[in-house]
Amino acid sequence: MSRIMLDTIRMKRQSKSYVDSLHAILTAAGLFDGPKYMLAGLSAMAFKFTVHRRLLPLSVSAYGQWGNEHEPAVENLGLFTISDAGRTRHPTFPHYQRDAVSWAKKSLDAGIGVIYWIPEFGVICGYDDDDEVFYVQDGWNADNSVVLYDNFGLNFTSFWYCQAFGERVEIELADAALESLRLAVRDWETPHKTLPDTELASGKLAFAFFAEGLERGDYDERGAAYILRDYVYTRGEIADYLHDVKHALPGLEEAAALYAKLRGELVAVHDCWTAEADGKRIDPARIAALCGVMRQAETWEEQAMAVFRRISGQYPDPTRSTIPRWGAHTPR
Repeated sequence: MSRIMLDTIRMKRQSKSYVDSLHAILTAAGLFDGPKYMLAGLSAMAFKFTVHRRLLPLSVSAYGQWGNEHEPAVENLGLFTISDAGRTRHPTFPHYQRDAVSWAKKSLDAGIGVIYWIPEFGVICGYDDDDEVFYVQDGWNADNSVVLYDNFGLNFTSFWYCQAFGERVEIELADAALESLRLAVRDWETPHKTLPDTELASGKLAFAFFAEGLERGDYDERGAAYILRDYVYTRGEIADYLHDVKHALPGLEEAAALYAKLRGELVAVHDCWTAEADGKRIDPARIAALCGVMRQAETWEEQAMAVFRRISGQYPDPTRSTIPRWGAHTPR
């Protein structure tokens, strides 16, 4: 086929851009039929919280090495997936670029959209061989943007990323919920997920970076607002997710109650904004109050993680306790 357009894909920016993209693709392809917060929860993407020391906007999508972060998320949904990514400066990039263009088109031929780093993440929803272009949704604009095959992967960052999906197997809700808790704990307990770079903090340490950045005063205003909006929205997703799955695992009701309290606590954030011409900013006069809100939020999350650990400890974990056939670190 020389032209394909998947008109049923409708990406809307609400959550993390990866979740927004994934939900748009899977629901259009009939591979997921739940609300977006369920996808964010089951994949554990909602639990990711990363903050740059200067509160740069990149914090929201710099939650780790994407392959390491997205593979467990998609695996917990029971999905087959292929992806490729790297740095466009590498001399091998043109070869991987041509290959990715080919398999992205094959995915579209099969009726399944493709996740693409624009940046942030968006959806490739069509292509035209005559013009040699892909059509891309960013979730903000109603109209599709155009990416030439020759420009595939090129953007103002040094990274490129592309991911396609295939068939899905059913995973029992209790099993998927349990793994989502374990992934959440891993995020919480891993302070730096982009080593050797320690300018980005994840999980529990991210709260300290956020407060210190605000209190120093030398922070990116747009980034600070974006990080805070993302945090508030994703904690609402977690609260809704746990409410819906709390019956699946004994003891999960306690964690659901904690995140419900957390969502109530975060209502106070709405008093910490100022309206600017280009959007909301954090009110400098309310920084102390906001830091207090976030300290309480950290407390609720720490208590929830203790519940997750307790629940996890009641069940075997073959994924993390079984040594691979070739050993954990054997070259291959």
